[in-house]
Amino acid sequence: MPKKVRELKQMLHKAGFILLPKRGKGSHSYWLHALLSKPVVLSGKDSNDAKPYQEKDVIAAIEELEQLQQGDE
Repeated sequence: MPKKVRELKQMLHKAGFILLPKRGKGSHSYWLHALLSKPVVLSGKDSNDAKPYQEKDVIAAIEELEQLQQGDE
């Protein structure tokens, strides 16, 4: 069962990503982390089912962040 867009946003927020306000058009939201060069872009309302590529993008960004943080230690 696919995750909801709101769940992906919660995952990003918990990992330390910051929502860039007033960025994007319509239902698009841009999430940025200081250690990563490119933002994660999510589209859709919070109650919508997330697309498989959106879940993959969020998981890949969080994994990349974890690898960078482990490399710093």
